Amino acid sequence: MIIDCHCHAGPGDGFTGPWDSGAPLRDYARRAAQAGIGRTVIFAAFHSDYGRANAEVARIVAAQPERWIGFVFVHAARDRGRIGELVRIGVEDHGFVGIKLHRHDANISREVCEAAREHALPVLYDVVGEVAQAELLAQEFPDVDFIVPHLGSFSDDWRAQRALIDPLVRHANIHADTSGVRRFDLLAEAVRRAGAHKLLFGSDGPWLHPGVELAKVRALGLSASDEALVTGGNLLRLTARARRRAAFTPAPADWRAGSARLGR
Repeated sequence: MIIDCHCHAGPGDGFTGPWDSGAPLRDYARRAAQAGIGRTVIFAAFHSDYGRANAEVARIVAAQPERWIGFVFVHAARDRGRIGELVRIGVEDHGFVGIKLHRHDANISREVCEAAREHALPVLYDVVGEVAQAELLAQEFPDVDFIVPHLGSFSDDWRAQRALIDPLVRHANIHADTSGVRRFDLLAEAVRRAGAHKLLFGSDGPWLHPGVELAKVRALGLSASDEALVTGGNLLRLTARARRRAAFTPAPADWRAGSARLGR
């Protein structure tokens, strides 16, 4: 099964651009189905209240749990002091299996990494070109898996993308996703040097076309086994412990109770 590891969903409330206005899934779902994508990791659009935004994502996942996989979105600065609770609610109440955050909001914190460690979750962290952070994260939290989207830069910073390949090669817990990478040769170099087990297919939907993003992975000319890793196997491996835990955690009588405990 092909799994897209990177898609936003639900309303935003900033209205400065598509990224914080809303991420409707209707067109994405149709395009993904046409491309043969069977499951998708979803997380909130940029939002002023990630507790509320995560609850919206949870509603989408609960309606089609066989289609959508949820990640908890957190703001490392604004949510300081309650990140552990946000993550716990995401895991225990919503069945989420990863953490998402963005340096556009705030720099990643030790609190985020410790929550990931506690719940055995991968962290999808957009470093916005500051790829040296991957080195620091790998050293400080060798038991936490990090996924750096866009091979390090959505803004087509080829220097940052090339620089990320080195920590991909050297650190077992550093991975990258393919979403929005325009310089195809850098994707080819990443998979050649670091191996197919270090790269995950992502689209950055619903704003980028998942079929177009998947075509880039197929154009790499990987063996069937390596392509299977990139297009789903690696995501399943990185979330395996969290998914096992979710399978044995009984669903609460009212999943909205988690949001209520945060005063939402």
